[in-house]
Amino acid sequence: MSTNKDLLKFIRNSATAFQAVETVKEMLNDKGFTELREEDSWKIEKKGKYYTTRNDSSLIAFEIPSREADAFMMAAAHGDNPNFKIKENAELKGDTYIRLSTEGYGGGIYSTWLDRPLSVAGRLIVKDGRGFRTQLIDMKDPVVMIPNLCVHLNRDINSGHNFNPAVDMVPLFRDAKGEGVSFRKLVADKAGVEEKDILSTDLFIYNPQEGIEWSDYISSPRLDDLQSVFALLKGFLAAKTKKAVAVYCLFDNEEVGSGTKQGAASTFLSDVLERISDALGKNREDRRRMLAHSFMVSCDNGHAIHPNHPEMADPNHNPKMNQGIVLKYNASQRYTTDAVSAAVFKLICEEAKVPCQMYANRADQRGGGTLGNISTTQVSVNTVDIGLAQLAMHSSYETAGAKDTDYLIKAMTVYYGKSIKVTENGYEIN
Repeated sequence: MSTNKDLLKFIRNSATAFQAVETVKEMLNDKGFTELREEDSWKIEKKGKYYTTRNDSSLIAFEIPSREADAFMMAAAHGDNPNFKIKENAELKGDTYIRLSTEGYGGGIYSTWLDRPLSVAGRLIVKDGRGFRTQLIDMKDPVVMIPNLCVHLNRDINSGHNFNPAVDMVPLFRDAKGEGVSFRKLVADKAGVEEKDILSTDLFIYNPQEGIEWSDYISSPRLDDLQSVFALLKGFLAAKTKKAVAVYCLFDNEEVGSGTKQGAASTFLSDVLERISDALGKNREDRRRMLAHSFMVSCDNGHAIHPNHPEMADPNHNPKMNQGIVLKYNASQRYTTDAVSAAVFKLICEEAKVPCQMYANRADQRGGGTLGNISTTQVSVNTVDIGLAQLAMHSSYETAGAKDTDYLIKAMTVYYGKSIKVTENGYEIN
């Protein structure tokens, strides 16, 4: 219960990818990590603990071992989630209502966003002297709501309905005849800045509902993928003795394909690894040899067998909540797990005394992609795709097992304390 209490607080403080990075930064700072800016020269020392960010929405942290580093032990999760981005000219003014113009971000389950109080968070770009600065904002309190059309006016609502995001998913902001301030003024007041000084925004609608632990489960917004973000970080921080360079990656934009300057398909990770090896006095040949011994854990939650639709799961690969970490397989390589990477992670789980289970889609279904096969286009290393079993992925409110966060933390604590050596006869995990 203590772990889940901390997890749900972490999720509450991580309304968007921007807030997730800020929350992770606070946890790293508390543990003595030093921030390195991409635009500065880096001085890296043995036993040093560092992190850097890109776009305020992605972060990579790393710890240098006391001995000579000969590999990277990496893990990655993503901090974004399906929601609705508020357009720059937000207000849609009518005679009766003022609504906000939005567009869907990622593949959300639209019906789960209806008829619930929603809040707004993200970042502002604020004029500052001759330039500008970034300021994060989280309204926390309800600001908008997306109303359903009543059953009397839509008799087919329970027989299947195709939601048009430009019509059905437009959020109500306030009454047109009311005395409330404009949306931009409301944002400026909350941020403590002048409305005229806001140059641009990256604002998103999110579900502010509190997460809860109940029976054998936890339910919360944004479990996909903040449950993984949290558990990887806790394991990263808990591993006392690191034999390789331990690397923790928090990427943005996974839900829209990762093809951004701060996504898993960007040069962010490869840039950081190159700068680490350069600072440690490694040449290009040394760095290539390090990568040959390196490993990546790509962590993104997976589908638990559904209580009402067990037929949707593959008969022999149907993960269950509270029964351990999920290893994810796909013949078309939407997941990177192969026999080698699965063997490595099974041995990690065995040492951590953590159960693991297998997931694969039914052969007639196409699964979702994730970070692993995208990040390896930039940094080619052995990679395993894992996650925790959950229900209602991409809903505005999701459910997972109450025991599973602890399982992942324990496994990642062991993982980050290891190094892998490729030999003529196979692999050694030390």
